[in-house]
Amino acid sequence: MKSLFHLNKYLVKYKWKLILGFIFIVASNLFAVYMPIIVQETTDTMMLYANNLETYTKSDITKYGLISAGLFIGLALAKGLFLFFTRQTIIIVSRHIEFDLKNEIYQKYQELDYSFYKKSRIGDLMTRISEDVSKVRMYLGPGIMYTFNLAVLFSLVIYFMVSISPKLSLYVLLPLPIMSVLIYWVSSLVYKKSHAVQADLSALSNSSQEVFSGIKILKAYSKEKYFQDVYAESAESYLKSNMSMVRINSLFMPTIFLLIGLSNIFTIYVGGIMYYDGEISLGNILQFIYYINMLTWPFAAVGWITSIIQRAAASQDRINQFLDSEPTIDENSEKDELSTIQNIQFDQVVQYFEDASRPILKNINFSISQGEVIGIMGKTGSGKSTLINLLLREFDPDKGEILINNGNLDQINLKSYRKKIGLVPQDVFLFSDTIENNIRFGANREVSMEEVIEVSKKAGVYEDIMNFPDQFNTLLGERGVNLSGGQKQRISIARALLKNCDVFIFDDCLSAVDTATEELILNSIKKIEGNKTVIIVSHRVSTVKHANKILFLDKGEIAEFGTHEELLSQNGLYKRVFDKQADKGSGDE
Repeated sequence: MKSLFHLNKYLVKYKWKLILGFIFIVASNLFAVYMPIIVQETTDTMMLYANNLETYTKSDITKYGLISAGLFIGLALAKGLFLFFTRQTIIIVSRHIEFDLKNEIYQKYQELDYSFYKKSRIGDLMTRISEDVSKVRMYLGPGIMYTFNLAVLFSLVIYFMVSISPKLSLYVLLPLPIMSVLIYWVSSLVYKKSHAVQADLSALSNSSQEVFSGIKILKAYSKEKYFQDVYAESAESYLKSNMSMVRINSLFMPTIFLLIGLSNIFTIYVGGIMYYDGEISLGNILQFIYYINMLTWPFAAVGWITSIIQRAAASQDRINQFLDSEPTIDENSEKDELSTIQNIQFDQVVQYFEDASRPILKNINFSISQGEVIGIMGKTGSGKSTLINLLLREFDPDKGEILINNGNLDQINLKSYRKKIGLVPQDVFLFSDTIENNIRFGANREVSMEEVIEVSKKAGVYEDIMNFPDQFNTLLGERGVNLSGGQKQRISIARALLKNCDVFIFDDCLSAVDTATEELILNSIKKIEGNKTVIIVSHRVSTVKHANKILFLDKGEIAEFGTHEELLSQNGLYKRVFDKQADKGSGDE
């Protein structure tokens, strides 16, 4: 139950609605416990009438029966009405808390940084915000409502039973200690099983998510059967976990009914002896049976409630695992917003990957002034992407400093800093929305349609868009599946160009375009209005040769740094790449 303490803040938030719901529960049960009294009084009175037929007429008996029936129906209707009010308060509160908890989780997802998402799987994250929260809601709604209902009803029933006959009450309640031990045992088992069920559900979600995301590769390699077997294995494990918990519940429910049945037998047997001895009336025996049967569902529901609470505890424990996590990157939100990026400097930067014996970047020293165009080249694995990730502050360098306007990057308001950067990543991501809205996503201001068209022309994608039947209103599939790789990259470039920022980063984003389109885009980049800094990462010499400076990385170090002409004259790595690409007559090394 400790994991559920996190929800106390929400229970406090909605305390008045919950208190009102509890009042409705008390009212509903008060009307319920008076119904057996009507049964007892009616039975005893009818017995009196039956034994004195010479005194009471048929009309008297009918009149009393109708009055008793009316009172009984009235109490039942009042009980049902307050039960309706109960559900309209407590169950609705559980929905509000579900809404709040999902928002809290989603906000936490956005706060957590790159390192968290490197370690987490999307299917697992989706399960926690959907299935796990649903399990928690069941605790907040039916779990709390039925638990409090049982407590109130049990207290009232025991009070009325003891007031009638303490002796008979003792016999009736004999099975309760057995029931308590059983509930405790089942609770501990269900908690363990719930953890296993939710873990297997996450694995199942991961399996599905990976298949759907990589369906193109899956079909290209004819791996449908393999992934079907993987999914079946995950589904089988999930089934076994669920069935294990179902077996526990299947044994629990009949046992509860058996114990309730024993209470009925004690009532009839002991109550019959007491009636024969004149200690209680026949109506009292019926009243006791009625009270016991009133407790049948609440006690039978104990197993269900136990399962709900333990599942919720297991789910909330999984949720708390990342709600208690703190991002490794401090966004410094209390700091003043950055007005402009005037210069960037890497000072003795060293970066290791997790458990790597050697650094991926070593002794990186260079600076970029406002308005410069910098090209970054290097073989695969030379550290280009890591350098860009450091510049975006997706993680901090292990050694050295990154300075922005001569101030350490880790002391700058991160959100305002990233607003000043327009990124075109190598791995393009497009939303399942229209082309127009995907381009507008880059703007941090209101933009006109004319501006959207202008940047699409600069990115060399305007003609492609106009060839679609719906043009800019064309709805894209997930991740832009209905576009070619080059079209996706160019839309991503248009998105960045629309952003009013100080630094543009083009991370090998021209790899899927032909040389003519590349030249068009590069010319557009040169014409970017204002004193903008441009960083171009590429494998192509043709992409970076017009940059003010070119930085060539090799094995995590800056091997060469200078202009296109300077690097050619050094006759080093850059010159070798240039010659190979010139000989091939193609863009890639």
